[in-house]
Amino acid sequence: MPVFQRLVLQVVAGLCPVLLACAWAMPVAAAIAPGTARDQGEGPFAQLILREVILVDGTGSPPYGPVDISIRGGRIDRIRAATGPDRLTLDADGEERVLTGHYVLPGLIDLHGHIGGDEQGVPADYVYRLWMAHGITTVRDPGCGNGLDWCVSEMRRSARNEIVAPRIVPYVFFGQGREAPMTTAEDARAWVRDAMKRGARGMKCFGYRPDVLQAAFEEMRKLGGGIACHHAQLDVARVNVLTTARWGLTTMEHWYGLPEALFDGRTVQDYPADYNYFDEQHRFTEAGKLWAQAAAPGSARYEAVMKELLELGLTIDPTFGIYSASRDVMRERRAEWHERFTHPALWAFFTPSKTSHGSYFFDWGTEEELVWRDNYRRWMAFVNDFKNRGGRVTVGSDSGYIYKTYGFGTIAELEMLREAGFHPLEVIRAATLHGAQALGIDAETGSVEVGKAADLLIVDGNPLANLKLLYAQGFPQLAADGSVRRVGGVAYTVKAGVMYDAHRLAADAADIVAAAKRERGIDRLPEY
Repeated sequence: MPVFQRLVLQVVAGLCPVLLACAWAMPVAAAIAPGTARDQGEGPFAQLILREVILVDGTGSPPYGPVDISIRGGRIDRIRAATGPDRLTLDADGEERVLTGHYVLPGLIDLHGHIGGDEQGVPADYVYRLWMAHGITTVRDPGCGNGLDWCVSEMRRSARNEIVAPRIVPYVFFGQGREAPMTTAEDARAWVRDAMKRGARGMKCFGYRPDVLQAAFEEMRKLGGGIACHHAQLDVARVNVLTTARWGLTTMEHWYGLPEALFDGRTVQDYPADYNYFDEQHRFTEAGKLWAQAAAPGSARYEAVMKELLELGLTIDPTFGIYSASRDVMRERRAEWHERFTHPALWAFFTPSKTSHGSYFFDWGTEEELVWRDNYRRWMAFVNDFKNRGGRVTVGSDSGYIYKTYGFGTIAELEMLREAGFHPLEVIRAATLHGAQALGIDAETGSVEVGKAADLLIVDGNPLANLKLLYAQGFPQLAADGSVRRVGGVAYTVKAGVMYDAHRLAADAADIVAAAKRERGIDRLPEY
């Protein structure tokens, strides 16, 4: 059974005692092989100076430069102007890279980065290299679908720079690994204590019986863990984002639970009589109509919900990009990076299917796409308003589903925040400092500041002028001689002071894809 349907049954278990035992008895998806030993990357260095770069520090400050950035033992040591008498000097045992005209940003933080697993059929190295090739240096795995112990082990190996991978922050699915059903508050508290003891940094929930779920929230907050929630439709009538925000929710994933909190004149979504949540096209077709049922901007209900969510300090992790195929499926299906960078097993998972979560395009036409375009307009307007009033918004891609390939989906999310009305500097802050703050690691990473870890993205060009520079395959540009060339792609990714050639990482991922095609006896991804 697909992981998502297994999780849905876990939500149902909170409603139906008959399903309770069978839902909890289901095993976690088979863990994929862990990442292989690090085979590339230079450093960390006794001293490394990045010379003559333009800095975007992630705080919302405008770019400035040229500057020199000194890194010692994996941490930023000095940032100074690249000209004048105070220019940084190189130690006898130091190294330097002259990167004139390159832009340096904080490493990106993806708050919704599933490492993949048995469902998608892709190796961890493929996922990690694509993330790192796009300058992503921290990923929160919202669920640990390969098992908590596997995820914690990878977190620790990455922290020691033993594998080529971003920092990993494990948030385990609520109830994962428990053999017996949770029917009491103490059951939930005990599960939380065990998960945190085993190394989880937080949990992700879809919903559950309110008293049991609230107890889990209380215990998790007491122990200092974070909480993410995808307010699934099967339980959102009882627990929406206002409910969980009052309990101490850290991040709201996607948008589920927010329109329901904004209902005025209704208490449940306007489902058609033949609706079936287990039918993916039903689920996503009707989801596209949800924002039109919410209170209008400026109304009393809208203002009351907005005010309370801001006062409660909620963070919104919208994952705009993961649903973008709903408004233009052909564009997403034919994205130019698929042929080189999308693993054939992942492509098969994306193909319309009754069993693969998110592969819901059974009969997806003009009417469905028009509804979703309107849905996006309303949804983006709320998120932009929330940001403008001081709310924290972060970047999460949810790649590995719905035609979103790892790494590429994260950059697509940046573009969609820009579409929602964010200034490019606000986009970068959402993808860096705000993500670190939501995870409680902003003292360590998330901005380019003295004393913080050297987690950096380095690109030859100005991504504030064109975010497409960050896609691994770059983008086509007309040269002065009339020829078309590809420019862009992250040049270097620095994680904890270790400097990686991002183009090489992308090539590694492409090699994995090519080898998988050869194994299947195909030259190209199948068309349909």
